[in-house]
Amino acid sequence: MKAWLAVVLAIVAGLAFIFSPWGRKTTPVTATGEIIEVVMPAAFDGPAEAGRLAYADADCAACHGPNMGGIGGEGPPLVHRIYDTEHHSDTELAASSVEGVRAHHWPFGAMPPAEGLTPEEAASIVAFLRAVQRANGID
Repeated sequence: MKAWLAVVLAIVAGLAFIFSPWGRKTTPVTATGEIIEVVMPAAFDGPAEAGRLAYADADCAACHGPNMGGIGGEGPPLVHRIYDTEHHSDTELAASSVEGVRAHHWPFGAMPPAEGLTPEEAASIVAFLRAVQRANGID
């Protein structure tokens, strides 16, 4: 009886996700998850500019792409509604960069911790990400 209930709950949760804002692909993406076009702001404020530099120094682009649009087979796009502020807080995103995180949205596998990345640098990377997200209509 308990196994049946677990299956029903899993189906209901899956349907809830599909029909939620996070389950809808509102940003045009390719089959492997890359965003087709990412608009980059012309300039960044202090924290976001520091984050842009930290993103480059930590080699985040190796998996997430130079414009955070993802790289097929390597890593997901960060400029995506899955990473909006309602679904992933700034604190969660920064911690996942420093500590790593198990795969739970994309088929790219777990994200390892970024070696040598400090919590302060991770927070600035999130400021950079949020600026790029806003430029692409994701709040």
